[in-house]
Amino acid sequence: MKIEEVKSTAKTQRISAHSHIKGLGLDENGIPIQMAAGLVGQETAREAAGVVVDMIRSKKMAGRALLLAGPPGTGKTAIALAIAQELGNKVPFCPMVGSEVYSTEIKKTEVLMENFRRAIGLRIRETKEVYEGEVTELTPVETENPAGGYGKTVSHVIIGLKTAKGTKQLKLDPTIYESLQKEKVEVGDVIYIEANSGAVKRQGRSDTFATEFDLEAEEYVPLPKGDVHKKKEVVQDVTLHDLDCANAKPQGGHDIMSMMGQLMKPKKTEITDKLRKEINKVVNKYIDQGIAELVPGVLFIDEVHMLDIETFTYLHRALESAIAPIVIFATNRGRCQIRGTEDIVSPHGIPLDLLDRLLIIRTLPYNKTELLQILKLRATTEGIAIDDEALAALAEIGANSTLRYAAQLLSPAALAARAGGTSCVGTPHVQSVHELFLDAKSSARILTQHSDKYMK
Repeated sequence: MKIEEVKSTAKTQRISAHSHIKGLGLDENGIPIQMAAGLVGQETAREAAGVVVDMIRSKKMAGRALLLAGPPGTGKTAIALAIAQELGNKVPFCPMVGSEVYSTEIKKTEVLMENFRRAIGLRIRETKEVYEGEVTELTPVETENPAGGYGKTVSHVIIGLKTAKGTKQLKLDPTIYESLQKEKVEVGDVIYIEANSGAVKRQGRSDTFATEFDLEAEEYVPLPKGDVHKKKEVVQDVTLHDLDCANAKPQGGHDIMSMMGQLMKPKKTEITDKLRKEINKVVNKYIDQGIAELVPGVLFIDEVHMLDIETFTYLHRALESAIAPIVIFATNRGRCQIRGTEDIVSPHGIPLDLLDRLLIIRTLPYNKTELLQILKLRATTEGIAIDDEALAALAEIGANSTLRYAAQLLSPAALAARAGGTSCVGTPHVQSVHELFLDAKSSARILTQHSDKYMK
């Protein structure tokens, strides 16, 4: 019998177009390093993005918008993702594409508003009183059923909790006994009970009960330190969209009509403006009381020229609202017609009054040296060994066609090298795959030359 080791595929499958980007690559003074954190060149754009990140961190940028404009393949999405990396996972980052707003189920403005709310976080700090410890006794006290009959009901539960500091005996409500039964709590388990809500959480079995077996079905946890009764600060991060969704779903009864109503409903429920205003009121009350703080995140709208005149007008209102995130637009269009109009031509396909509100960051095409550095980075990310001559040939191809095409030739070239019995990609492998595939410019040239042979 032959046993083969199965290698994990988790890492290899997760390489995407921007896997190599780890941040903006700035030094401590905010000056861009030529090649750092996965980004190459575009120094001016990166420095500007660094200023934006500082403004977002100091919460001075909410409700402002930014436009990344430049030809295709100049790193607009890369810079937006680098901004997200710099901000860290505590700041909400919601990416979307302009064409996402066209849905048959809900309005265009509703899709936009939903994403706006997704990009605004709320950090709620709660101080919870908890009883935590190892269960030393668990005895339900029964009394006669007040409704009569033979059965007995649980009047209260006596539970003993032990920590490293001491023990405590508690008298609990019968409803908490039901929670204890649901969690399958036994003597010797480590649990915690929230004082205000009565919620019970079983954390595992106490490690004093751990046996000498190598494999156990139980998870053993150490005996809690400190007192049985303690105060814990719990920090929760939610987005405003999560709050909207939680309150939009009808808390239906268990009768047949409300069950049917929930089944018949379409998948998407439109969240009304009235509900959002109510939630904003509650959120503002929490902020005033100091329970919660608002974390304005980033909404990234790629291909913004795909939005139409109605959504652009709605964006004005959304940007002016008191609770608004930082919006980053990206587009690769020059002067073009605004979608949804007959004859209005505008820079980047965005109305002039909205352009007036934006800070514009320009990205420039890469030179051959930068192309070479980017391709080298991609080869390292994808785990492809390639010699310097082949890289130079690939950079030459990228300069004549596009960076994206050159980057896409890396994997086929690696396969061609493997078929030739070598692990390192050489110039012949690059040339052979370049002859096999066409780039957009060559394809367009062939179409022009043989236009009479194609269908109109």
